[in-house]
Amino acid sequence: MAGPNEKWSRPVEVRMNREGRRTVAGPFEALAVLTDSWPGEQSLSFVKARSACRGALAGHKSLEDARREFETAATEARQKFERGRH
Repeated sequence: MAGPNEKWSRPVEVRMNREGRRTVAGPFEALAVLTDSWPGEQSLSFVKARSACRGALAGHKSLEDARREFETAATEARQKFERGRH
């Protein structure tokens, strides 16, 4: 079971719409971002990331599985944000 202080091997950078960028270091932080300030829509990758982060915190998923899912969702949100700026 991963606690709230567990960290990933590498942090994930998320571009926030109004807040600039945020560096997320683990599943607890990621779940907070996904819940409170996600910059994109709640797509399939968002749902997978949220589920993986919850699973990592509960001990059902590895920290790195959660990181990969969160990174995928962050990349998708960043791409949509970039397309919307043009």
